Amino acid sequence: MVGLKPSDVPPPLGVKMASAGAAACIADLVTFPLDTAKVRLQIQGEKAVEAAKDIRYRGVFGTISTMIRTEGPRSLYNGLVAGLQRQVCFASIRIGLYDNVKNFYTGGKDNPGVLIRILAGCTTGAMAVSFAQPTDVVKVRFQAQMNLDGVARRYSGTMQAYKHIFQNEGLRGLWKGTLPNITRNALVNCTELVTYDLIKEAILRHNLMSDNLPCHFVSAFGAGFVTTVIASPVDVVKTRYMNSPPGQYKSAINCAWTMLTKEGPTAFYKGFAPSFLRLGSWNVVMFVSFEQIKRAMMVTKKRIEATN
Repeated sequence: MVGLKPSDVPPPLGVKMASAGAAACIADLVTFPLDTAKVRLQIQGEKAVEAAKDIRYRGVFGTISTMIRTEGPRSLYNGLVAGLQRQVCFASIRIGLYDNVKNFYTGGKDNPGVLIRILAGCTTGAMAVSFAQPTDVVKVRFQAQMNLDGVARRYSGTMQAYKHIFQNEGLRGLWKGTLPNITRNALVNCTELVTYDLIKEAILRHNLMSDNLPCHFVSAFGAGFVTTVIASPVDVVKTRYMNSPPGQYKSAINCAWTMLTKEGPTAFYKGFAPSFLRLGSWNVVMFVSFEQIKRAMMVTKKRIEATN
């Protein structure tokens, strides 16, 4: 992906998809507490939980410390199982297929333009949501769920959550928030991958760094910041809408309008700091892991072919 030299042999699709899925799971394991803090900050002010009225989250690290103090450290990993399930099917499609879709749109030509890259990113992002949406719904609801005495828990386990949502809300419940999620992930995917692509290519073209870990780190960090700025408003609406009980909002647009009228425009950037910390660090861990895993798989593949 991204930054391959013409002389390089591109990895097979299976290698790219497996590498992307594995790297995304590693990134989720490292950054999941930041993601949970982001969700808690995004839903704060939406509704009061009677038994938890005195709990207020202030900033990313304040939120994490409050959760540890009131709910225990395990609460930071609420929804991790659904999160890993999401990454296995989500990242492998949106990241693993990106180069192939980009080549499809260009007919295999080198150096595609920015618009082609954006189109490829939007395409694979939307495709991934179509498969992974139920896992995202369950993940968000687990992260929003408080583990407090006196507060009723909506779900006791991941599989029970899928079953409960299907029985009470139908298939529409499992695909709740698909439109804002497609919008959000199309934005995230094209911004993330295209920005990473462009930064990395610029670094290599101007010989600022070689194609190694520091280059991957800088490219991923820059991609994380740009992506957070662009995607935060849609991400907040997506989180609110997915977490809402049936009937609270008529649609994702109604959710956004309610936020705007009741909480003001700043509500769309609630949880920005944890969003950036999470997305920036997630990008760094994911892209660095992705590049290393992909190379390791290619070396292993060549060794196996050489022995046969």
